[in-house]
This record gives sequence, C-alpha cells and structure tokens, in this order.
Amino acid sequence: MKMEFKITRIKAILFLLAAALPAVSQDSAEERFAKGAELFSAGDYSNALEEWIGLYNIGFRSAELEYNIGNACFKLNNVPGAILFYERAYLKKPSDEDINYNLQIARTLVVDRLEEIPELFFIRWYNYLSLLLPANNWAGISLASFILCLVFLSLYLYTSKYKLKVSGFWLAIIALVISFSSIAFSFRNKNLVHESNKAIILDPVVNGKSSPDASGTDLFVIHEGLKVTVVDGVGDWREIRLPDGNKGWVPENSLEVI
Repeated sequence: MKMEFKITRIKAILFLLAAALPAVSQDSAEERFAKGAELFSAGDYSNALEEWIGLYNIGFRSAELEYNIGNACFKLNNVPGAILFYERAYLKKPSDEDINYNLQIARTLVVDRLEEIPELFFIRWYNYLSLLLPANNWAGISLASFILCLVFLSLYLYTSKYKLKVSGFWLAIIALVISFSSIAFSFRNKNLVHESNKAIILDPVVNGKSSPDASGTDLFVIHEGLKVTVVDGVGDWREIRLPDGNKGWVPENSLEVI
C-alpha cells in the first residue's frame, strides 16, 4: 500500500495553519508536523499519530495532515480511523491520486459489502467540481466574474460599434454564468466539507435499531469502517441510512461525522 508523505508541502500547509490559529507559532507547528513525519519514517506510528492528531485537535486542517493521520491509523490497524481521515482528506483534494488509492485500499478491509444505490451522474460531477477548489476560492472567482460581467455590460451599453456591442453582450452573459456557477460551487463545497452528513462507523459491531433506544428491534448489523449517512438525531441516538437505502438508529458514539 502506498504510504507517501506530503512533506514537501509543509510550508504551504503551515501558512494556512498559522493564519487560522495565530496563537500557535508557525515554527512550532512546522516542528510538530516534521517530527510526526520523522517518527513515522522510523516506524513509531503511535507517536507520529499523537503529534499529528495534536495539530488536528487544536484546529489545524489540510488534506496533507489528514492524509498522514490516515496513514498512521492504517499502520496501527485502525481501519475505521484511517477511512475517516482519508475521507476528510478526499473532501479537500478529490483529485489526489495518493488519497484516492489509499482510501480504496482501506475500504477493501471493511466487512460489510452492501449494494450501494448509485448516485446520479450529474450530482456526482457537481460534487466533484465543487471540491476541486476551496469555498473561498470559488467565491473569489464568482466575485471577479461578476465584476467582469459589469465591465462587458458597460461595453455593450456605451460603445457605438456593432461588433463590440455583440462581443460585450455575449462576454457579459458568459461572465454572469461563471459567476453564478462559482457561487453555487462555493455553497456546495461548504456544505460537503463543513456540514457533512456522512459518517464512519467506529465500533467493531453495531446493531441498527427500529427506534432511538436500546429496547428497539434489531434491524441490521453493521461493522467498523462502513460509510453511512446521518439523517436524523434524538438525544444520544442517530438515525442512519446505509448505502443500500436501509435505515435504523445507532448510538451517537458508535460513529463519527466526516
């Protein structure tokens, strides 16, 4: 299994981390990230995970950090933890080959083999495109495109030359479409990354109940590592939908949202 590191991108990662949490020095964060990489390379996966999880728990977020946490979890035979963090890394970089490869490998170790209801192709592509850039980047493109739309619209309204009028009109339409599309991608990205309703089962064995209490009828049995959708919640219970469409209630502490 490929367990490559994104250490060459530490500077870029830490720039984002320092911007998000100015109270933590960049040097300190860089040292912790690099220390985790050294520990992992030396085979000390437990302490490497401790270093990286420490960064994650105080609010640092990046595809590279989450990917490496997933690698450490996998080496420690924590399959659900590996899948959880690979999934989180995937939401930030869906086109990354290493993340996709390791995620697929980890998924082969999940016990449950449920026939998944296929997602409509246009929704799948909409989600993929939305994740290609962060939400803020899409919002910036939307704003820039809207300004261009106004510029081209002014050209259309105030020029006396026919060809420039036609060009200005169509360029304004194109810029407006790009602006609306980009803001839609921005909202979708925010929804997928920060308001995800997808979760990973963490407990080795979980019984799905017919109601949100321990006395409910057992509807199904699922195992660690399975990706489910959280559709409702009551107290300490969450109603989940399985990949095959079946629903049931499970304890909140048996899963973690991606």
